[in-house]
Amino acid sequence: MTSKFPSPHDVEKIPGTEGWERMYPYQYQFVEEDDDPERHQYEKDAFWFYDGLHYPEPIYPFDFIWDEAWFLALSQNNTRVFSLPPVNGIDHRNINGYPYIATVPVKDPEEVGARVEHFMERAGYYYENWNDLEAKWEVKMKGIIGELENLKIPGLPELEDISAVKEGTGESSGFHLLQAYDKLIDLGIQCWQYHFEFLNLGYASYVTFMDFAQNMFPDIPAQRVTQMISGIDVIMYRPDEELKKLAKLAIELGLAEQVKANKNIDTLRSVLGEANGGSKWLAAFEEARHPWFNVSTGTGWYHHDKSWNDDLTIPLGSIGDYIAKIQKGDSIDRPLAEVQKQRDEITAEYRALITTDEDRATFDQLLGTAKLVFPYVENHLFYVEHWFHSVFWNKVREVSTLLTGHGIFEDVEDVWYLKRSEVKDAIWDMVTAWATGVKPRGQKTWPREIAWRKGVMEKFKAWSPPPAIGTKPEVIQDPFAIVLWGVTNESLNSWAELAGNDDPTSIKSFTGFAGSPGKARGKARVCRTVAEVAELEDGEILVAPTTSPSWAPVFSKIGACVTDVGGVMSHAAIVCREYGMPAVVGTGHATKIIQTGQMIEVDGTTGEINIV
Repeated sequence: MTSKFPSPHDVEKIPGTEGWERMYPYQYQFVEEDDDPERHQYEKDAFWFYDGLHYPEPIYPFDFIWDEAWFLALSQNNTRVFSLPPVNGIDHRNINGYPYIATVPVKDPEEVGARVEHFMERAGYYYENWNDLEAKWEVKMKGIIGELENLKIPGLPELEDISAVKEGTGESSGFHLLQAYDKLIDLGIQCWQYHFEFLNLGYASYVTFMDFAQNMFPDIPAQRVTQMISGIDVIMYRPDEELKKLAKLAIELGLAEQVKANKNIDTLRSVLGEANGGSKWLAAFEEARHPWFNVSTGTGWYHHDKSWNDDLTIPLGSIGDYIAKIQKGDSIDRPLAEVQKQRDEITAEYRALITTDEDRATFDQLLGTAKLVFPYVENHLFYVEHWFHSVFWNKVREVSTLLTGHGIFEDVEDVWYLKRSEVKDAIWDMVTAWATGVKPRGQKTWPREIAWRKGVMEKFKAWSPPPAIGTKPEVIQDPFAIVLWGVTNESLNSWAELAGNDDPTSIKSFTGFAGSPGKARGKARVCRTVAEVAELEDGEILVAPTTSPSWAPVFSKIGACVTDVGGVMSHAAIVCREYGMPAVVGTGHATKIIQTGQMIEVDGTTGEINIV
């Protein structure tokens, strides 16, 4: 079947970026036919889609570490650990700094059958021992986060301490710095090994239940299936709940106006220090910060996604917003009881339609397993993409501070324009120059290269990556691509149609995935960055490439949510169901079609969007 999407080898090249490939790992490049005919043909025949769910903008060379990490971790668990029957790993490529991924199906029916036995044994063990294994996982994650927080990045002294001589250590600060950098990177990769220990099993359990439900009830919308496992509290909501508690405490202590008026933490500490109850509120604020304010303002995949702890004006602003809502008489609590009531009614309605005891037992067992494992699908985000990543980025900045001090970088933030392997090379350059008492070569090499790469990145940001490339398959079979990324035959047809429109803003009606039920009408607010999210006003409809868990405070403010990417198990869909608001996800191009200020209608039950 001929694809309506461009060939991966024919995507436009951006003038002025020639040579950009050296900024990224070589195996991510699409190859020319005369370079590797077999790989070229494989790439041409495969279907690649842009991973905008995780990367709403091009990836900086250093930030690519997380794409490398999950490339390995997800694929190894699918293929080598749990042996998922229908699919191997996910292959990755890179075009102009944007990652494209392709699922690798198991095409031989005999191999699929042979893998079933291994999967049933291995996955079954995890499902049967889920709570114990997840408790061990939490201990492991807290352990490596602790290692990361305690990791010392040593400086390079003019003269080593005399103890190096008297204790006969035989090692230098230069060696210890190299060692610390290796440890930093190793902890990052190890963190992502743990990330996927459970995640695909969580999705697999949901997909298995969805398949059973759709076979049992052919007309059931995927959204109805997801509602049966909603209303479960997860720790990813905890940071937002801490803000609500602090808002309520400020009102209780008579400190509401002081907290609302002061978003600068130093000023607030000074003001509350003289107020009755001020020390109690400040103590509660500090207690909430660790660990709950280690939440990224973005997806957590980019170094520039600050955590709340990096910029306390962010949580303080949200606390002030919650205080204002309470003072107006509005509820700021998540409608958990209402969501659970609706969940139980939907479950009972469909269960009553089942005619045999055997099928009812299967329904109960599969739904019970899905509910058991679902919290991990959201909980892991806090530990990995938010807590760990927030600490990790700042540790890398410590390394960069040393390189900047030795003249290899002009600014601490320059480190992100190097691959992780290039940073190791730069450290070697620095420590050997320190050891010998000469100037490092990097003082001349890297500032020129970084200046060029900064220009390349700006050109990448101005480019619009196509949602998909390559040969569209007859049928999308990978369950994860469907429920997480929202890649289906219907969505691909819609994406291709929209991609062929020279003026997306002329489109007045389009569809996406019905992510969360309900209808809403309101003014659109297109938000591509955290700064734009702060501009949201009450009742507006959020339109974004994707959403971040740290945006939770805005979900008590908006009327609905629309995203470019994501399926029924994407973060935006899950959170909107929990907050009881409509959502349409996986639209492909909503941020290009809709403009801020337009009046739009969103139907989260059908997936339809209309610009009024």
